Parts: sequence; structure tokens; C-alpha cells
Amino acid sequence: MRLSLTVSATLLALTAFNPLWSAESPSAKAVLVTGASTGIGRKIAERLAADGYFVYATARKPEDLKALGGIKNVQALSLDVTRPEEISAAVATISKAGRGLYGLVNNAGIGTAGTLADMKLEEYQLVMDVNATGPVRMIKAFEPLITEQKGRIINIGSISGILASQNLAAYAMSKHAIEALTDSLADQLSASGVKVSVVEPGNYNSAITKNAFTRMGVDSAAPRSQGYAFNADRSKYKDPDEVAAAVEQALSEPQPKRRYMVVPNQQEAEITIRKQIEQLVQLNEGQPYTYDRTALVKMLDESLATARPQTH
Repeated sequence: MRLSLTVSATLLALTAFNPLWSAESPSAKAVLVTGASTGIGRKIAERLAADGYFVYATARKPEDLKALGGIKNVQALSLDVTRPEEISAAVATISKAGRGLYGLVNNAGIGTAGTLADMKLEEYQLVMDVNATGPVRMIKAFEPLITEQKGRIINIGSISGILASQNLAAYAMSKHAIEALTDSLADQLSASGVKVSVVEPGNYNSAITKNAFTRMGVDSAAPRSQGYAFNADRSKYKDPDEVAAAVEQALSEPQPKRRYMVVPNQQEAEITIRKQIEQLVQLNEGQPYTYDRTALVKMLDESLATARPQTH
């Protein structure tokens, strides 16, 4: 429910005397969302801003920055996650504003396709630089601000961080890295009160493959490698509203989940869960300390005993 301007002003005036309100109210929290020009990032920025967060939304193109700046509760920042000087400038801008920073949503990412034989090494390096090293740069730069508010870091991964197909090696590698980053960082920062989650979307409508085609060239052999249809038009997929909702959940829940898998249908959920089971079996088979079925089922039951009920 949205508060009227008068009531909002009154409540904001009371925050100095009521620290509990400051801790609970989205309107008192600033969140930085990278890669907010289109797709998932844009949906996240729009949803958080509409629900009262102050959003620093980053993009690279002037026209995207102008569009983001027209949204209420949004301040657009020019930022490329591969450029340390632009990240430092963003830290300075946010620090000077005086709001601090409660949340960092590492969404900026690029797609690619192709077998390793077809892919140029420069393409692989770019994907890793943006998708895997970019979040590390952002976290190193903004961790002090987030720690001050005992805030949240949310990494946008992908079900490709669990799965891997023959034509998506580089992209899947970059998203596997996000899984490890999230787990390691969560342990590193637990004592400071900062909570870390990964949101793992399936197939949603976005410009990720269109941008990849533009970068690699529509005639590139890589996206047409045997066994994979790399289609620039993703309009057949749902808009990523569910992904934005999961990000807000991770920001607002007192005890957020470590992982939020968000997929548009049962099929993608089953494929991903079955892959995890397949990997479990592969780890367990044929080694000196193999567990039998009874022991494995007991372990699963113990884990399920602490799991949440169905989220949606």
C-alpha cells in the first residue's frame, strides 16, 4: 500500500526517533542495481522503486540513463562493471548522497553461445569479465557501505549455473562462478550481519541474446553450432516480473534464502532439480566412501526438515 505524501513526510520525520522504522521501511533503504537498462535489471529497478526503495540504477548508454532517470525514486548512474574508474565514481556519488547503501543487486551480464572450438578467446574473456569478475569488483567497492547498514547482496545467477549445454560453455561457466561466489561471500560476511543470496532465473524475455548477436555478428558460426538454437527473439518467454519479485523478497525477508530459483514453468524446474540429483549420484558413485540409498535418503530427509514450505 502506498502512503500519501503527507503521511510519508511525517513518518520520515520520525525516523530519527524510531530506528526500528528506519530498519524496516523500504523508503529508508537505497539499493544499487547494475545492468538496469532492459530486461531483468529494468524490471528489478522499476519494482523496487515503485515499492518505496531508492534505486541507483546503472546503465551505459545515454538514452537508457535518461529513461531510467525519469522513473520516480530512481537515480541513474553511468557504470560499466568492467571499468574500475566508473565503479569508484559511483561509490563517491552514493557516499556523498548520504543515504548509505542497503542493497547491491549484481545483475549486469551478457550472453554468448558457441562451442569452445568456435568461440574466440576474446569473447570468452569478455563474458567472464562482465559476468563473473564484474560482481567481484562491485562487491569489493561497495561492501563497506553495505556492511554499515547490515544490508544485502543479491547476485543474479541463472539455472545455467546448475545446468550446462554443449553450446553454452562460457556462459554456464560464468554462472557457475556466481554460485561459488555467493556461498563463499555469505560465509565471509555472516558475522557482519550482511546476508547474501543468488537469484537463479530460467528463460524469461530479455535482450540478452539480441545483444549477443549484435556483438558477435549475426553470421558468426558460434551461435549456430550444432545442437543449439540461439534465437535473438525471446518475446515468446514471459516478462521477468517473477524474477524482480524474488529479488525484492531477498531484500526484505528477515531471513532470506540462499538460493531463489525462479523459472517460468514446471519443466525448467524439473530439469534443474534433476541435474542436481544427477550430480549427487555422480559424486557418490564408485568412490571408497560411497553412501547407500538408505543413507542418502536420510540425508535428504534431514535437509528437507529445515526447508521452507512452498514459497509461491
